[in-house]
Amino acid sequence: MPALLLAAACAGTGLASTASAAPAAPRGESQPLASAGLLKAMQRDLGLTPAAARERLADERQAVRTERAAKKAAGAAYGGSWFDADRGRLTVAVTGRKAAADVRGTGADVRVVRRGAAQLDAAKARVDKLKAPKGVASWRVDPKANSVVVDVVEGHRADNDVSAFLRRARATAPVRVGTVPEVPSTFAAGTVGGDPYYTGNVRCSIGFSVHGGFVTAGHCGRAGAGVRGWDGSAIGSFQGSSFPDNDYAWVSVGNGWWTVPVVLGWGAIPDRLVKGSAEAPVGSSICRSGSTTKWHCGNLLAKNETVNYSGGAVVHQLTKTSVCAEGGDSGGSFISGDQAQGVTSGGWGNCSSGGETWYQPVNEILQRYGLTLHTA
Repeated sequence: MPALLLAAACAGTGLASTASAAPAAPRGESQPLASAGLLKAMQRDLGLTPAAARERLADERQAVRTERAAKKAAGAAYGGSWFDADRGRLTVAVTGRKAAADVRGTGADVRVVRRGAAQLDAAKARVDKLKAPKGVASWRVDPKANSVVVDVVEGHRADNDVSAFLRRARATAPVRVGTVPEVPSTFAAGTVGGDPYYTGNVRCSIGFSVHGGFVTAGHCGRAGAGVRGWDGSAIGSFQGSSFPDNDYAWVSVGNGWWTVPVVLGWGAIPDRLVKGSAEAPVGSSICRSGSTTKWHCGNLLAKNETVNYSGGAVVHQLTKTSVCAEGGDSGGSFISGDQAQGVTSGGWGNCSSGGETWYQPVNEILQRYGLTLHTA
């Protein structure tokens, strides 16, 4: 019996039989801010009460709207933005007093800074050209710090090659140094049971449905590779794939499989429909699901981060989160509210002790391959 191809919410997607998929709601039907499954995951992973989780989701939805208006108001003076979960407010960095007044008019809090977002992005691009040693985990623009932050694996800052990298980075960009406990790695896995897709002997998780297929992680398979579903039947094949440098791919769907804009709820009814891909600001809550660890939530920590994975694969323009993941979760979807955010790339740690995970933003994948997100 053919199965529905689901876009996973509060995390990655997987394949499920038609019996486990929720029917699509009619267009225009009003839906609650969050399902019971999403609220439960936020309580577990973020330590929130149901009321606090609902309030946070409402604040984050408003922050997305405010961020759009604030960017337009700030213009060239825009220096980045972040969401403060404790206060339920968006803060926007700007480089001038006039822009500060204009941005306040959008309802955002304002911080005047020295460097604009374009200047910081250019500085990070210069660091991207440097060859990073194994002891350097990642680097990114941090709008709060108004600088480029380079994360070094604990115990490796004094290594000669790490010290040399930091000297070169500081010579070309305003740099601050942070630490992480482990070297990040991708989350593909050998074939095991579950609710995944398979290519060769690798198991990964489906990302979001697009018209004609689904998006996922590039390290899961090369263009032309065949893809099998949870039941071993053929789904389609990789039509495009990029890794390293990027970590995204898309897979065609056929052979009796089809796509729906639904988020799979693991162990419960499917969660809400996917309604778009509006980008959430730094500081927002975000959730992930994959074929290994199911649903987990956390916070969006940083954007446009370059990650130096174990084995030397460097991937650019990733988004960093505090959500845990494990082998086999690669490619699964990250979602904020009902808005698709990206597909799981890699990270460090696990869902027992915690960790951090990066995703490739979904809008970049859609644009790269000319795809259209399947939405309700």
